Amino acid sequence: MEYYIYGYARVSTQQQELTRQLDLLEKYKCTEIVTGTKSNRPELNRLKDKLRAGDIVVVESFSRLGRSTKDLIDLVSFFEAKKVKLISIKENFDTTTPQGILMMSVFQAFSQFERDLIVERTKKGLVSARARGRKGGRPTVSNRDITKALNLYKSEEYSIKEIVEMTGISRATLYRYIKKNTSKELA
Repeated sequence: MEYYIYGYARVSTQQQELTRQLDLLEKYKCTEIVTGTKSNRPELNRLKDKLRAGDIVVVESFSRLGRSTKDLIDLVSFFEAKKVKLISIKENFDTTTPQGILMMSVFQAFSQFERDLIVERTKKGLVSARARGRKGGRPTVSNRDITKALNLYKSEEYSIKEIVEMTGISRATLYRYIKKNTSKELA
């Protein structure tokens, strides 16, 4: 099976130069070198779309690939899911080696740990809010307000904006009930 070696270089500011990164990537005989300078990283997104199982992505350092630890972990997980190998020159990280595979497992463990912490903090926050009398979730809407809103809508005399203002029902709720009512009428 044929695979490609993609080099990826990125600078964070206009004042930085890509030259040093490009020189290092050239040594890896990359099939293609992708460079990025924009904060939304369209070149990285295009690269991610091109990647196929067996391909290799080479970066000068992890700091050039991910903008944060979470971002880096997400990218490493993305590469693993696509069966794309990753090499970071500065960190001497290579997922084609047993040590690199071990580090990949460590990254995934940290990623799962972070997700678990977020879930735990969210649950504790909800319990704390409920203890202070805050409920959370969607506000309840009375059947009377829903009926009024639907009747105003059916009259075709008012815009959605006007109906929302008159009834206090959110635009999303109104559309949900319009859709639900239309489905019932068609059945």
